[in-house]
Amino acid sequence: MTENSTQYLVLARKYRPTTFADLIGQDTLVRVLGNGIKQNRLPHAFILTGIRGTGKTTTARIIARALNCIGLDGKGNPTPSPCGACEHCRAISEDRHIDVIEMDAASRTGIDDIREVIEASRYRAVSARYKVYIIDEVHMLSKNAFNALLKTLEEPPSHVKFIFATTEIRKIPDTILSRCMRFDLKRIDEETLKTLFNKITLLEGKTIEEEALNLIARAADGSARDGLSILDQAIMLSESAVTGEKVRKMLGLMDQTYLIDLATALVQGDTKTALNLFQQLNQQGTEPLVVLKDLLSFIHWLSTKSVTQNALPYPGLTDQQTEESNKLAQKLNFPLLVRFWQSLIKGIQEVSLAPLPEQAVEMVLMKLCYLSHLPTPQEIIQNLGNPSHKGPEIPPQISAAPLIKPEITQPAPQAPQPSFVLPKDFKEVVALCQKHREPLLEGILRNDVHLVSFELGKISFCLSSHAPKDLASRLKSHLKDWTGIEWEIIVQEKSENVYPSLQAQYEIERSTIRETLLNEPLVKAAQKSFPESQVVYVDDIPKEKME
Repeated sequence: MTENSTQYLVLARKYRPTTFADLIGQDTLVRVLGNGIKQNRLPHAFILTGIRGTGKTTTARIIARALNCIGLDGKGNPTPSPCGACEHCRAISEDRHIDVIEMDAASRTGIDDIREVIEASRYRAVSARYKVYIIDEVHMLSKNAFNALLKTLEEPPSHVKFIFATTEIRKIPDTILSRCMRFDLKRIDEETLKTLFNKITLLEGKTIEEEALNLIARAADGSARDGLSILDQAIMLSESAVTGEKVRKMLGLMDQTYLIDLATALVQGDTKTALNLFQQLNQQGTEPLVVLKDLLSFIHWLSTKSVTQNALPYPGLTDQQTEESNKLAQKLNFPLLVRFWQSLIKGIQEVSLAPLPEQAVEMVLMKLCYLSHLPTPQEIIQNLGNPSHKGPEIPPQISAAPLIKPEITQPAPQAPQPSFVLPKDFKEVVALCQKHREPLLEGILRNDVHLVSFELGKISFCLSSHAPKDLASRLKSHLKDWTGIEWEIIVQEKSENVYPSLQAQYEIERSTIRETLLNEPLVKAAQKSFPESQVVYVDDIPKEKME
């Protein structure tokens, strides 16, 4: 192994900020901390929160240097611009300062670890001005560990500073938050990231295309460290210039030309073209899920453009592609774009769980093509009163009909008027349950309902202890749908004039018929001829007899 290989540092470490001036995208934090150090208004505990890669740990180390910097003459005071050359600055930068202790709470979560910190904090710094404890991923500490830290945070020694860093601020107890000065590190915007990546690329002796910068900045998602990791990989992939094509293939992203063509095919309902474009993207190595996510982003931009003409151009497009996308946005209606957005949101979830993502994406694309043929709600309402309108003609197979803004020339079909049946008694109410396939409700009405009175639109009954409490509301709702009229359902506690349940009536009638059959001469003669025989079964009563 050569000396150069052993000394190689990844870009995220090589170009790590060492002063507040080097921090990007955190202007408010830099201003507050700088003024606080100048005015000697320094809290005893800081807590830094934000997504990964925004500079939480880096900021903590800069604070430690700023508090302990003594300058080249060894007589300096805390400063927002540490010199980087004194013994304390160099030792902190090299992660070897005895008074600056970094602790990873993800691996040291217990109360014993915190007790060690509390015990050590009682003693003054060995050589520095302040003893600084940097606890990363502090939300991973246990409940007992947090409780043990409370008293020390409330009344810490004057020579101790605590700096906490976390990505999960919601998991920090309020009692801890109230004892710290909180700083929220924001996502770094794409323009700031592009400037940083371009500067670092030039320092590395490479050149980078604008398209590549756009792709890397977007993939970084507000994280400088993530973006530098992607840039590091892109530089390794490129011999000289970092091109957009290489970055796109490296990340499995979709070519913007395909994006516009695919979106156009979808809004036109051109299923064949849409599927062919996806197959080409798939063969080029584009991730199936990335296709839908890019479509989702483009549909959002089209929606914004259709509503507000002042919308910024879609990032990553050439002048010609921008012109094409603007023309497409002018032709589209907002309700169609909303349908696409909702379907893409659901489609992304389905593809994430699908065992075959490629097939899942194809199904989503076919669904979008189908949606492009449907009329908007406004168009449906407008044509409801048009007797000559027969509804849109949707082909049995989705075809490539150019339908960006469909013009409806046929009326919607008239819904058939429902035919209602009005029951004459309670047995016919039970028969309606059977007709409309409500077996559970039918069984409850047969077994657990004791009728008091019945008239059209009004039923009064008592219930057994097994009947559900919401029976009245359920029955009322169903009868409204089945009969077309409102019903009054009265549930009585007790009543003298109560009828047995339908099932009880059935059993009584069945028992009477059984006794009658057993007294028949023919049956008695059979029993006399076969004295050891028994009548074990009598055929059931037909339902017509019971109803």
